[in-house]
Amino acid sequence: MAEIVLIRHGQTEWSANGRHTSYTDLPLTSEGERQARAAGERVAGREFAAVLSSPRTRALRTAELAGLRVTEVTEDLAEWNYGEYEGITTPEIRSGRPGWSLWTDGCPGGESPEQVGERLDRILGRARELLSAGDVALIGHGHCLRVAGARWIGLPPAAGGLLRLDTATYSALGFEHGDDPVLASWNARC
Repeated sequence: MAEIVLIRHGQTEWSANGRHTSYTDLPLTSEGERQARAAGERVAGREFAAVLSSPRTRALRTAELAGLRVTEVTEDLAEWNYGEYEGITTPEIRSGRPGWSLWTDGCPGGESPEQVGERLDRILGRARELLSAGDVALIGHGHCLRVAGARWIGLPPAAGGLLRLDTATYSALGFEHGDDPVLASWNARC
């Protein structure tokens, strides 16, 4: 049965430093480019009916270096909009807002967990439709793909906080017993 493969983009300067990066369009570091090529080795020989990507350069470059031909670019795969927290680390945010959690509080001037969940539900619905033609790859970002994993198995967007996802890793959303959604693989190093 076909799967939805999730590939998080390779490392950027900000991801290496733990800075929240949504709309800031950063390039991959040299390590990020190496990671993206390794992701390509992980999926080498696998046929994809569709490859959907975030419009951010880091995601598109990851797809390119992985040897994946993007068939659709969509804002629904863009990273969580961090609003006023763009470029800031979690410890910096918590110094002014103790106890803050992206997963429950969202971001001022950005998106709530529910808004991100709605976007990822749309993209998962689109990907599920495409599965009739074969495997589908989604190239995106850490927090949004964590929400995708949670939503795939019927959990609320906040449950994505329980699913660690490192840069340029491979995850697969699949099925068991016919059409019961499962995490077939998660956060596998490439």
